[in-house]
Amino acid sequence: MTREEAPPAFNLTDIDRQVLAQTDEEFVLHDWEDLKAIIARNDLGILKRKPSDLKRYLAWTADIKAQYGTITNYICQRRLGWHLPDPDTTTTGGATTDSGAVFPFKNPTPFADPADYKILRNDWPYGVTPDINHLVVWLRTPVPVKPENGDVTDESRALIEDFVQRTFVARLAQEGKRFADPKEHVLWFKNWTALQSVRSLEHMHVLVRGVPEHILREWTGEELLKN
Repeated sequence: MTREEAPPAFNLTDIDRQVLAQTDEEFVLHDWEDLKAIIARNDLGILKRKPSDLKRYLAWTADIKAQYGTITNYICQRRLGWHLPDPDTTTTGGATTDSGAVFPFKNPTPFADPADYKILRNDWPYGVTPDINHLVVWLRTPVPVKPENGDVTDESRALIEDFVQRTFVARLAQEGKRFADPKEHVLWFKNWTALQSVRSLEHMHVLVRGVPEHILREWTGEELLKN
């Protein structure tokens, strides 16, 4: 099979195929109101990357799989610094995700211990307007979902809401008048299992609007750029 005939690095949806048939100029970026509406009706399958980004993401995914075996291996080794235990080894205080990978954690309740999660910028964000930043919260602790559709349970939703409030909304509230209504600058969603391109690592998405760089770096733990 030639490189041109090789299958895509992950299953493409009909929407992905529609995007790949477009140019960046034809693509309509998701703005804040659009994102609010999509998340409110839980229509997450229509979130799209720009055509050029999707093409690069497909190529990148194929390359990373060739180098690291799986995207999970790459993210654990290069982005999170988390050790991926031997799947044949059973450990106490670990959790099994949908793919069977086992991660040790300090607290079985998601988001309860900062050592059990890490906030990073999304390396491959959806096609959003420039005022929006896309973050991913990676977790060692699994977040329970409904078996019938892979959507979060009511209990999980409450845990996530509390985490988003104390981590993102409360931080923006400290800025005073700059964020008069901080809740209006933060959105979150967790893709159903079927929509996840990295299923073996628990994660959720946070979108923030109009947030300055220094606050983004506080959340991600990145060092401030030196002048």
